[in-house]
Amino acid sequence: MSRARTAGFHITGSALAVLFLLPMLWTLYSSVHGRRAADGGPGWGVDNYERLADYGTGLGTYLLNTVVVAGVAVVVTVVTTTLGGYALARLRFPGHNLLFLVTLAILMVPYTTILVPLYILLGWIGLQNSLVGLGLVLAMFQLPFGLFMMRSSFEALPRELEEAALIDGCTPGSALWRVLLRGVLPGIVTVGLFSFLAAWNEFVAPLIFLTDGAKFTLPVALFNLQSGSLGSVDFEALQAGVVTSALPCVVVFLLLQRHYVRGFTSGALKG
Repeated sequence: MSRARTAGFHITGSALAVLFLLPMLWTLYSSVHGRRAADGGPGWGVDNYERLADYGTGLGTYLLNTVVVAGVAVVVTVVTTTLGGYALARLRFPGHNLLFLVTLAILMVPYTTILVPLYILLGWIGLQNSLVGLGLVLAMFQLPFGLFMMRSSFEALPRELEEAALIDGCTPGSALWRVLLRGVLPGIVTVGLFSFLAAWNEFVAPLIFLTDGAKFTLPVALFNLQSGSLGSVDFEALQAGVVTSALPCVVVFLLLQRHYVRGFTSGALKG
C-alpha cells in the first residue's frame, strides 16, 4: 500500500511538473524555430534572437536597465527590512507593534492607486524618468512583506545567541553583523529573491515612470515589440524575448533555492 501511495505521489508530481513546464518549453521551442532572417522561410536557428537584439536601442540596453532597477530594489529592500525587522523583533519602544501593523496595512492599498502621487513626488526630488527612482518605488512596494519576513526570522532566533555575543564583548551592531545575520540568511535570501522577481517582471510602474525609450526595462520593451509596427507582430522574436526575460529569474532561483531548506538555529544551542 505504501509503495502504491509513493508511486501515486511521484506520478502526480511528474504530471504537474510537465503541466507547468509545457508552456515554457513551447516558448523555448518557438524562440529557435520560425522564419529565418535571411529569406523569411521556416527554419531553426538564432535568427529570432538576432532580430530581438537589434530591436529599438538594443537588447543589451534594456537588460542593463532592468538589472539596474532590480539591483536598486533588492539592495534597498534587503537593507531596510533587515534593520527594521531586527528593531521590531529585538527592541522595545513605544508604538513598535502599531508601527508594524501600519506597515502591513500598506498591503491592503492597491499600488496602482498611488502611482500618480509617486510620479509627482519623484518630480519634486528630481528622480522622475530615472532608473534609480523607479528602483526606489519598487523597493517601497516590497517593504511590508520584507519587514514581516525579517521580523519573523529574527524572532525565531534564540535570544541566547545575541546574549552570548554581547557577553563575549560584541556591541549590538557587531552581534547583528557577526552572529544574527547568519541565522536569518534564509529570510534575507527570500526577501531579496521576491524583490528581484517583482522588480524584474514589473510592467506598470516602468511604463508610467519612464518616458525615455532608452531607459525602458525589458518588460516595457517586449510590450512595444508585441504592439508591432504597422499592424505586424514579430511573434518569433517576442518568444525569444520571453525566454531572455525568464532565464535570469530561473538562474537566480536555482542558485538560491538551497537557502530555503537550510537552517541555522536547529543546532545553534546544541553542543
